[in-house]
This record gives sequence, C-alpha cells and structure tokens, in this order.
Amino acid sequence: MRTFVLTLATILVLTGSFLVLPVHLPAVPRTGEAVAGPAPLTGGTLIYGKPKDAVKLDPHNVTDGESFDVTRQIFDTLVQFREGTTEVEPALATSWRVSRDGLAWTFMLRRGVRFHDGTPFTAKAVVTSFERQMFKHHPHHRGPFEYWASMFGGYPGIVTRVRALDEQTVRFELSRPSAPFLANLAMPFAAIMSPAALERYGEDIFKHPIGTGPFSLVEWLPNERVVLQANRGHWAGRPYLDRLIFKPILENSVRLLELEAGTIHGMHGINTDDVPRIQRNPALVLHTQTGMNVGYLAFNTEKPLFRDRRVRQALSHAVDKARLVKGLFGAYGVPAQTPLPPVIWGHHEGIRPYTYDPERARRLLAEAGHPRGFRADLWAMSVARPYMPDARKVAEVLQAQFRAVGVEVRIVSYEWGAYLERSRNGEHDMLLLGWTGDNGDPDNFLYTLLSSDAAVRGSANNLAFFRDRRLDDVLRRAQALNTREERAPLYRKAQELIHEEAPWIPLVHSVQLGAVRRGVRGYALNPTGDHRFHRVWLEQPGGRP
Repeated sequence: MRTFVLTLATILVLTGSFLVLPVHLPAVPRTGEAVAGPAPLTGGTLIYGKPKDAVKLDPHNVTDGESFDVTRQIFDTLVQFREGTTEVEPALATSWRVSRDGLAWTFMLRRGVRFHDGTPFTAKAVVTSFERQMFKHHPHHRGPFEYWASMFGGYPGIVTRVRALDEQTVRFELSRPSAPFLANLAMPFAAIMSPAALERYGEDIFKHPIGTGPFSLVEWLPNERVVLQANRGHWAGRPYLDRLIFKPILENSVRLLELEAGTIHGMHGINTDDVPRIQRNPALVLHTQTGMNVGYLAFNTEKPLFRDRRVRQALSHAVDKARLVKGLFGAYGVPAQTPLPPVIWGHHEGIRPYTYDPERARRLLAEAGHPRGFRADLWAMSVARPYMPDARKVAEVLQAQFRAVGVEVRIVSYEWGAYLERSRNGEHDMLLLGWTGDNGDPDNFLYTLLSSDAAVRGSANNLAFFRDRRLDDVLRRAQALNTREERAPLYRKAQELIHEEAPWIPLVHSVQLGAVRRGVRGYALNPTGDHRFHRVWLEQPGGRP
C-alpha cells in the first residue's frame, strides 16, 4: 500500500485520485480587542458565565455546546482547527498519511504526552477512544454516542477498524472514501480519553473526565460550578491562567448583570437588545463573529400529522420569517432559506424561499385534509443558544403566525438535558433547535442533520426523522468525491430536495456574541462556536473580575 506523509507544512492531502481539500471559511466580520498589546501574564482565576451547565463531561457521549465548552479544555484530539478558522493542523498527531484509495489513514502520534492521571498517551488510547463509540459490544459502549452515529453513519459506520501499528502509530480503515474524515477528527467528540480512567470509573466516566488537554478537572458541582486547573505540562505549553471556573447562570439578563458587577469575567448568550448597553460600558468588550450556524424548526415526519409534505409546506408559508428575524435578532441575524449557512461553500443562493402567504398555507392545509387546522405541540429550548438566544420568544411568534392559519400550538419546554434526550427519541411534534457547524464542511450540516443515517431513535441528530433515499444517495456521493468543485453541485442538489420536502423551516443564521471584562485578553470567538481558554490571560492575575 503506497502512502504519502503529511505534516503541518502540507496543506493538501493528496491521495492519488482522491484529493481532500482543507476547509476554509471566508474572512468573517468580527469585533473585539486588537491583537497587538502587552506580553501575556501568567496566573489568576477566570470565571466564565454560561447559559447552562454541562450535561455530561464525557465528550464522546454529548452533543451540546455547553458540555463541549468544558470538555474542550480537558481533552485533545488527533488534529485540531487553527484558532479562528476551520483549517486542520496537527495536535496529538504530528503527521499523517493516506492511502491512494482513501481507505486507510495512518497517524503518527506525539511522543512524551501524558494524561492528567499520569498514564502515557499511546496508540492504545486512540483505539480505545474510538472503539467504545464504534462497537456496541465494547465494554465501555454505554450510551447512544450520537455524534459518532451521525458523522460516520452508524455503529461502526464507515470506519471499519482502528488499530495500533505500534505505540506511536495508529491506522483508521474505512469502507469508503470520506472527504470530511480528517476535519471530523478535529471535532470534540473525537477526543482522546485515558483508558485507565475508563477502566477505573466505568459508567461514571462522565463525572471523571481524564484527557491530555490544557486544563484538568478539580471539581464539578452540577448547576453551580465547574472548576478546572492548568495542566502545566501540556504539550503546547501551560495555559496562562491558573484556574478556570465555568458558572452556569440561566437568564441572559442576570448573566449580564454579573458581568457588569464584576463577579464574572466573561459570558456568552447575549440578548441582542443588550448589545448597545454592552457597547456603551467602558469596562466591557463585545466580541462578534458571523455565525456558522442555523436555527430551525423541525417537523417530526414520523408523526402522522407531518408525514404529508403539504402540511409542512403550508406551515412554511405561514411563517413571516423576515419579520420574526428583524424583531428578535435585529442586525444580528439573517433569515435562513436552506439549512446551510451562506458562509459555507456549497450554499445554494438560488433557492427560492417559501413566501409568507397565509392564504396559500390555508389552501394547502385543506388539500391535506385539515380545512380547520389542527393542534400540535411546539418544543422550545429553555436555555440560550448561539443560534437562538431566546427560543421562547421565537416560539411565541411562531405560535401567533400558525394560529393565523388555523393551527393551534402548545409551547413545551424541558430541562436542557431532558430536552435533548427526549427529542433524540422522537417524542416531539415540532421542535426548535439549531446547529453550529463543527468543521466548515457542508456534510456536517446536510448529512449530519438530515440523512437517514442520522435518524435513528435514541441517537438522532436528524430530529425531523426525515428519510429520503434520493437525498441519502446525493450526500453519500458527495462524501466520496475528490474536490470542492465536484462536491458543491451535489450539495446544491441536496438543498433543492430538502427545500421541496420541507422537513424543516430554516429560520435564522445568527451572529455569535460574547463579552468580557476589559482586563481579559486573548479571548476570541471561533467559527465552530467553541470557547478556548488555553491562551486567555488576565491583565491583573491577582485581582477581582
């Protein structure tokens, strides 16, 4: 098997006829502090306010950003995204090579790295971290492992085998080529976990995360705080901070009050109405970045009401999307016409949106056998998300617009963890949620969120439970093709199919918002929506926020 070696200096991954291009986002508007400034200082504790506590601290077994915000600090991946981009660079792997047919990826691992429990990082840890997600018979396969199933098409999916060639070399064997494969390995679900910790803690591993990351866990008091300390021996250098504390504060307005009062150093989950207030405050710095995200309403197509495409199209015509976005997002959101954000290559600019047309909506409902409308539940998140800071308000607007065409909806909310679990089990009629792209590839939106492979109860990311063989075929063909130029037409075709079938109402692409105290340096927003603190530092390490 002839192979080619890749290092940091190598930008393209050449595999003979199979070519994987690195994923780039175009330059995006962002605000915050200037890059130039004084030299970083070491020390101090940073307290960061977040909308919700983590659900679990097992990165293999969660899908929500609030959990990943914590696990990102504790774990490393084989490759990672360069700060501020979706460009892949080495991390725990220093280089890699790919077979000509694109079916074997071999990674050379960084030497001298240790987990927080003192055990060495080796190829065995990589194998264990992936096999527990891949194989249902694995002794540590406890949980749905939703990300694995959605990204790789099931258990084991397209990755048929992961094996250690020696202590510092590991190989992934695939059943078919996958253009997004390398970028997928930079996502937080691909974190490398201590095998010794898995053996020690078993099903309680979600409370005892042991990785190689820049911070390690000190304590987790659910719904109160997560305390992390610097990993002074991290392979990329110790963090500037001594300690990092995540403090869950449910209400956006209360979180902002704490930032203004100086009891926390930073936050995300900001009401757009509060942006001018932050900008006027000389003690605060507002950070913004074009969002690689989508907020949407999903119809559960397994429910009898929503099996009929005409019902889904009717409610799509019932929504005055422009009015909703202008009223609730202002300048910090744009109406979505497809699931794929405009900042990602392959976005279909030619999709004709469902016009706001209540009369047509009523006509389609009558054709579908509902001349007097119907009743259904609409689920709304109880926590602020980057793509939808206040889902309850969005639900109330939709409730009024649906009522105008004869459809009465009851708004339902659950605690965040229960909301995710129950939605993955398909208990909803209609549901509000969203997605922030993990790797800048169209596959991460269209295949992950709308393919049949992602519509398995209990582990679903396809919360419309939408299954269409035509769409599946297009998306799988796109995964196996060589270049962006070859793949983009297939993604445009996929968006046309999705638009026609209307399993979603894509609502909004929102601008990411974050804010910190003026003395916090090195904080930045990332296109993937994650928050990194390895290079964040305090101008006054020993002072109060």
